[in-house]
Amino acid sequence: MEERVSFVSDGFKLTGVLHTEDKPKRRPAFLVLHGFGSNKDSGGSVATAKMLAGFGYVVLRFDMRGCGQSEGPRGRVICLEQVEDTKHALSFLATRPEVDPDRIGVIGASFGAAVAVYTAGVDSRVAACISVGGWGDGEKKFRKQHESPEAWRKFSAMLEEGRRRRAQTGESIMVPRYDIVPIPPALRGNVAAGSIMEFPFEVVDSMYTFRANDVVGKIAARPLLLLHPANDSVTPTEQSIDLFVHAGQPTDLHLVAGVDHFVLAEDNTLVVTLVRNWLQKYFPAA
Repeated sequence: MEERVSFVSDGFKLTGVLHTEDKPKRRPAFLVLHGFGSNKDSGGSVATAKMLAGFGYVVLRFDMRGCGQSEGPRGRVICLEQVEDTKHALSFLATRPEVDPDRIGVIGASFGAAVAVYTAGVDSRVAACISVGGWGDGEKKFRKQHESPEAWRKFSAMLEEGRRRRAQTGESIMVPRYDIVPIPPALRGNVAAGSIMEFPFEVVDSMYTFRANDVVGKIAARPLLLLHPANDSVTPTEQSIDLFVHAGQPTDLHLVAGVDHFVLAEDNTLVVTLVRNWLQKYFPAA
């Protein structure tokens, strides 16, 4: 069953979809965090929610502030503000009668994965964390995504102009999506309908300074799963390796061949099996 729900985060009404089954006792649950400027109805978010619901979990997928149907300045997807949205989503989910409030996990993809890891690192209520194609160091991520000398000069010039404009006028320049996070044209069909295509400069700055690496070690001894395409054409694979290096235990890292950045939308049998087996070991639904 799917139920339309809403909750409040820092004064903004956020919208979500709750996946439940008519079962008499409380069960473990998951929050599903969408990617950069995306929404709860993206292919990856829907596929993830249905996969986890099929495993027996209660699942909440929701729109971060400024995204999808949620309130908030359109396109203002500030990393630490999304962490706050995730905390409020966890608080809301814990009030549901079908949910065991002590067993709520969080799963995210790409930008959502970085937010998931950071949230788990700073909020001990998160009982388990799954990061898919995530990142732990914004500056290193951007340097790899804009790797050629020409691309880095262009990105650096945008950073300089954004900071100069904000300091001199208090205003923000707007930056196109693919100038922030390049996505190969062949993969752009995976960008969800209704995704934000232009962002205020504050979004770039918040990503540049965001470091889930600094808090990932605090997740231990709660379980952490890091999944990443072995050859990711959007988020550098080394970002999940760095997260693993900084993490405590138990943490599993799987680099998966034959998939690309939007792995959760692909219904890949190997990925589904990896997730199911890991959950059965560390965070079972039963």
